[in-house]
Amino acid sequence: MSIEVKHLVKTFDDRKVIDDVSFKVEDGETLAIVGFSGSGKSTILKLICGLLTKDSGEIITSDGDIAMVFQYSALFDSLNVADNIAFALRERKELRNKYTEKEIRRIVSEKLELVGLKGIERKFPSELSGGMQKRVSFARAIVTEPNTILYDEPTAGLDPISSTLIEDYIVRLKEETHAASIVVTHQMSTITRTANRVIMLYNGKVVFEGTPEEMLKQDNEYTRQFVTASLEGPMQMLAEN
Repeated sequence: MSIEVKHLVKTFDDRKVIDDVSFKVEDGETLAIVGFSGSGKSTILKLICGLLTKDSGEIITSDGDIAMVFQYSALFDSLNVADNIAFALRERKELRNKYTEKEIRRIVSEKLELVGLKGIERKFPSELSGGMQKRVSFARAIVTEPNTILYDEPTAGLDPISSTLIEDYIVRLKEETHAASIVVTHQMSTITRTANRVIMLYNGKVVFEGTPEEMLKQDNEYTRQFVTASLEGPMQMLAEN
């Protein structure tokens, strides 16, 4: 087991954004967290990686690193690709003196090749397409050999072909790293192409848990509304958190 969440609760302004949520993600498994805007799905990632503090509950992780891939890549504009990817190796206290510069260059090159971007070390983010920026953020996330990778809306803002490419790399990175992966998404192709299991949130609660195939059966009134993108059903649109 790489990560387990037990009875997680988070409140903002007297509203429970996360309300007694529990799940497990094993090594080499991908869990998709889905739901309409405001359901609390991105908040869970922020709680897991420590960007937010939980009110109660437990987040149990295996020894090792947790990597976060942000929705819009979050690359440093002033750094070239190589320096963006190497940032954690040079700046994190426990890694700062672990590698020589030659070793860092080798690691950066290996990670770029893994995401299909060999030879772009000297380019800057502004010179890359949105899809390429996203893949650089993938390389940066795996440079520390994490055992858990968190993806926040990894295909946001991308065209369908770029989205498919990103989905393929999510699967490839899972196979290469054997990390436990959590993908927050609202895109059906991302769910069906990358996930082993799915949980759906509404008002901070889990209203469905199962496989993508079970979700597509629409046996649940929540999954039926989500899959068909219907305005009719138990879920009402909320403001995003």
